[in-house]
Amino acid sequence: MIRTILTYPNPELKKKSAPVAIINDSVRALAQDMVETMYDAPGVGLAAPQIGVHQRVIVIDISASDEPPGLIVAINPVIVHAEGEAYEEEGCLSVPKFAANVRRHASVVVKALNLEGVECTWRAEGLLAIAFQHEIDHLDGILFVDHLSPLKRELFQRKARKAAEEAR
Repeated sequence: MIRTILTYPNPELKKKSAPVAIINDSVRALAQDMVETMYDAPGVGLAAPQIGVHQRVIVIDISASDEPPGLIVAINPVIVHAEGEAYEEEGCLSVPKFAANVRRHASVVVKALNLEGVECTWRAEGLLAIAFQHEIDHLDGILFVDHLSPLKRELFQRKARKAAEEAR
């Protein structure tokens, strides 16, 4: 089922998510809904808080449309190692029509559980590393705009307020 993606400044996006205690049919259904919602948007990643569920579940697929899917479902993901620096443009399904360069680690090692409860490890660089960091930030109530300088963040907030007023 495709769910509604919450958008800035919805306060639900700023809440921290709880770890998943038991991987059951409810969690599997949540992950399936997240995958359908991400592909429909379309996006390369989605975190459960973006659809109003405060559990530590993310889905990522950075494959191009002409490539086979490379879907990752990660439950309780944790970055266990990070190094280097990347400064790339990011956007977000919860922050539509806005993109900005964000400083991130160039490579990360992420551990998480899959839908069968098996611990998996991903060594990621480039777009995948950025996607992991971006989606894990969502689990902690952090949006990519929170990484911007105060000036750029203020410009973004003004633009978001203006867009909200125009939408009324």
